[in-house]
Amino acid sequence: MMETSERPGRLAVGVLGAGRVGSALGTALAQAGHRVVAAAGVSDASRRRAEERLGVGMSRPDELIARADLVLLTVPDDVLPGLVAGLAAAGVDLRGKMLVHTSGAYGLGVLDPATAAGALPFALHPVMTFTGREDDLRRISGCSFGVTAPDPLRPVAEALVIEMGGEPVWVAEQDRATYHAALANAANHMVTLIAESQEILRGIGVEHPGRVLGPLLGAALDNALRLGIAGLTGPVVRGDAGTVRKHVDALMAVAPEAADAYVALARLTADRALAAGLLRPEAAERLLDALGGKPWT
Repeated sequence: MMETSERPGRLAVGVLGAGRVGSALGTALAQAGHRVVAAAGVSDASRRRAEERLGVGMSRPDELIARADLVLLTVPDDVLPGLVAGLAAAGVDLRGKMLVHTSGAYGLGVLDPATAAGALPFALHPVMTFTGREDDLRRISGCSFGVTAPDPLRPVAEALVIEMGGEPVWVAEQDRATYHAALANAANHMVTLIAESQEILRGIGVEHPGRVLGPLLGAALDNALRLGIAGLTGPVVRGDAGTVRKHVDALMAVAPEAADAYVALARLTADRALAAGLLRPEAAERLLDALGGKPWT
């Protein structure tokens, strides 16, 4: 943990977008000794979070920026470019203001209009899911942040992340979209796959599918994180083409969309297993036939 004498000066923080992420990060900065002075948002939920979690009322964006040293731009990705361009076009005084956005897909380029107006740009993306509940703050502790910042500001970016309890991971500007795609592919699609599997199990009479899947998924995730592709188990890596074909046929009968996803993921799994030497070429060919005879990607 950074010593107090090594920390940057205490900052006045404004949260422009007091949603789940903004309220959690604002609270984390407050606990690190900074001072949340203003918040902005459009929904009733944002207003409640600002009052209950940050201890401030709502302000206009220009008022918020005038009062703050550090501004968290915690708005949806699709809103961010227009917000930044609008602030710059409106002549809001951004000189010397630390603008921190939390988008995973965007880097510093989205802040260019503000940077040209004198702002200091940071991209600090917490690699965590936020639900708006009290445990959001606990989840920040120890989580990684995808960080992109100009070289002279890298020590400041690192200090802010560490103060919030996170671990900075440096991501090059040109790699932000790839970085975020990898995270979304793992986390978001995992939720979809699990929810789909739970629904299929309920459909055949399994009353508590979460209890059935929980231990299996916990072990599979642990294996994947520790061992990578070497932790793979199941019919694809065993080359059980007959079982794979039965899976596809069964899913086609009850959930055709899930069958399409199964085929695509089974092909990717076989491709990775083949490249890693876990699956023999002849077994891969049998799997290819079972999956419909399409060529490997």
